[in-house]
Amino acid sequence: MKEKLCILVCFFFLHASFFTLVLGSNVSYDGRSLIIDGQRKLLISASVHYPRSVPAMWPGLVKAAKEGGVDVIETYVFWNGHELSPGNYYFGGRFDLVKFAKIVQQAGMYLILRIGPFVAAEWNYGGVPVWLHYIPGTVFRTYNEPFMYHMQKFTTYIVNLMKNEKLFASQGGPIILSQVENEYGYYESFYGEGGKKYAQWAAKMAVAQNTGVPWIMCQQWDAPDPVIDTCNSFYCDQFKPTSPNRPKIWTENWPGWFKTFGGRDPHRPAEDVAYSVARFFQKGGSVHNYYMYHGGTNFGRTAGGPFITTSYDYDAPIDEYGLPRLPKWGHLKELHKAIKLCESVLLNGKSVNISLGPSVEADVYTGPSGACAAFIANVDDKNDKTVEFRNASYHLPAWSVSILPDCKNVVFNTAKVTSHVNVLAMIPEKLRQSGKHVKWDVLKENAGIWGQADLVKNGFVDHINTTKDTTDYLWQTTSILVDENEEFLKKGSKPVLLIESKGHALHAFVNQEYQGTGTGNGTHSPFNFTNPVSLRAGKNEIALLSLAVGLPTAGPFYEFVGAGVTSVKIEGLNNGTIDLSSHAWSYKIGVQGEHLQIYQGDGLNNVKWTSSSKPPKWQPLTWYKAIVDAPPGDEPVGLDMSNMGKGLAWLNGEEIGRYWPRISEFKTEDCVQECDYRGKFNPDKCDTGCGEPTQKWYHVPRSWFKPSGNILVFFEEKGGDPTKIRFVRRKVSGACALVAEDYPSVRIHSQGDDKEENNKNTPLAHIMCPGDTVISAIKFASFGNPTGTCGSYLKGDCHDPNSNMVVEKACLNKKGCAIDLTEENFKTNLCPGLSRKLAVEAVCR
Repeated sequence: MKEKLCILVCFFFLHASFFTLVLGSNVSYDGRSLIIDGQRKLLISASVHYPRSVPAMWPGLVKAAKEGGVDVIETYVFWNGHELSPGNYYFGGRFDLVKFAKIVQQAGMYLILRIGPFVAAEWNYGGVPVWLHYIPGTVFRTYNEPFMYHMQKFTTYIVNLMKNEKLFASQGGPIILSQVENEYGYYESFYGEGGKKYAQWAAKMAVAQNTGVPWIMCQQWDAPDPVIDTCNSFYCDQFKPTSPNRPKIWTENWPGWFKTFGGRDPHRPAEDVAYSVARFFQKGGSVHNYYMYHGGTNFGRTAGGPFITTSYDYDAPIDEYGLPRLPKWGHLKELHKAIKLCESVLLNGKSVNISLGPSVEADVYTGPSGACAAFIANVDDKNDKTVEFRNASYHLPAWSVSILPDCKNVVFNTAKVTSHVNVLAMIPEKLRQSGKHVKWDVLKENAGIWGQADLVKNGFVDHINTTKDTTDYLWQTTSILVDENEEFLKKGSKPVLLIESKGHALHAFVNQEYQGTGTGNGTHSPFNFTNPVSLRAGKNEIALLSLAVGLPTAGPFYEFVGAGVTSVKIEGLNNGTIDLSSHAWSYKIGVQGEHLQIYQGDGLNNVKWTSSSKPPKWQPLTWYKAIVDAPPGDEPVGLDMSNMGKGLAWLNGEEIGRYWPRISEFKTEDCVQECDYRGKFNPDKCDTGCGEPTQKWYHVPRSWFKPSGNILVFFEEKGGDPTKIRFVRRKVSGACALVAEDYPSVRIHSQGDDKEENNKNTPLAHIMCPGDTVISAIKFASFGNPTGTCGSYLKGDCHDPNSNMVVEKACLNKKGCAIDLTEENFKTNLCPGLSRKLAVEAVCR
């Protein structure tokens, strides 16, 4: 009987354990952290947006994030990519959300699902479907029945989809948090009482979904329990949730910034990103997310803004093409290691803040067993400091945090970058077909109305309300009669066309001839176009191609922001200035080739192309088609469009996106040669690219290529030289390292771990080559006081002549190597009184 009882009891416990595994994890929280299955968790998360890459890239991106020390992948859910019309859902290709979630799960990582369904994200219309704006009575993001009905319907659809696939942690899946709404706190007051009621309704609606995991609302200062309010900013160390019973969560730490056509190229130094993260955990943070960790690409017309570039690289730790951005990725990986060494005492210990002098403070965490961890911060943005802490002296560079997992040894300082730097090259490849020069097919669009006009109206229509975002393009035409006695005809002068527009851009044509382009920019969409035009005696047709460059993405009542022409005048006639604004204007939505879908499938044969070995250059409103080989190798691929004007591009029917190598409007002095990481960051602090094209390369995923017969199609709006279009392969050609002997190393393990000596803290210079390449040569090596940066290192007046030999012995013909800055390797009597450095530049082949 006892044996049977034992068997039954054992079976019960095994059965219970099995069902715990199947039923999943319990996710709760308190004022310190998330608690998963009874264990406090310190979590580092990475934003990777599934539609901004392709399914073939997803496993590699998730793997690179995990190798970078990340625990969680975070993504928005993009409503307008999924619900194409009311009740018409799409989850294929880049929008296969379930597949993406399962890849995260297979990697053994958690997932934060930011359902929204408003997302902002520099994504077209903030992710809300355009069709919703035209349902009567709808106002986005405030208390009104149509919006709330469709928002709840979509949220429920996504929740049920995740439940059916058992993807919530409560079901054994990876999703540990979900988000409703997004940064609404910035705008709630604009909507009055309706805004407040909406925010409360959204929170209650989300909680009622019964997902079994907590919900969050970022930048929402009145989020009701049990919803957790979270922080979005460059720095969130001083953020405090509105309830002491909620953990401190940072949903968006911006490691860079987005770009706009005609703008600059923003960068955020790795040292400052690391500083912000370390400060957050120093001050009690428990969940931190990089927005973005991989920014990716705004394929097709998904970029919003307006004027957001096709590239959404974001200066993120993984670049647009899927390659780790070094040293940023590596520096943050080392930071994550250091923070994880402190995890237990950070989450379970008590903290004390100690002032160590002006602008220097330590936060010391101690656990019940005597474990101790400390973060020492120098928040002075100019001056280094040396301080005493627990009877030891510590040197802190300005604007840095040192991490001491045992309250004694510094294993990481945010300002001391030991990660290697990748040397990147964009290798040009001519377009080829079967190894030969490509042949081009060409099709010219009509400069004006094609077919029957969609409408005729006295005066102007709003561009967005007319096209409903089915296209970027809206034609509008009128005509003017010019008397043969006009003085300008006799003098050979030209009248001036004056156009005012709410945005975003336009191309002007008179009698089928291109006259010029007018455009706004990323900070101010409206513009004026003033240009002399060629008129003749008799009837003249004025044709304006109005352009949208992505719809607004955020702001109060943003769905009511319009675009398009508001005034057209011609000055310089005998009667002075003629106002054409109230004339009869004919309108046509889109361009004909787009309407016929000549960029894909059967549409390719819907028109008669003209073949040419030398396609016409600088011709506006022209379609170009070529059959091309895939570029050699396996590196990521882009298109160099620097010699084209503006337009759209496709490969094998897949939308590469808007191209526009628009020159930055900023002067050289508005950009920096070298960025000082010290001090608070803002998007204009460390810009490059002034006077250069904002974007010249356009990502083309490798998985879009076929073995042969790839069809490349462009629609060129204003004119360019297609013969100079090139593929480019993004290749890591080398690596650099610059490490000083006083740099810390994360080789120290947590307290009580005797597998390594706790006092061994010798820095290492790491070099690594990607893929199948190895270190084939050492271009530079100097131990002493070398100067310069990667690609331009110089020996100083103190140099160990054995430097090259030491580095070559450690690194040549290897995929990677680590060089100890030890007495065994280098001269001990070199550079007395100086902190010596090792600089290395290697070639990868």
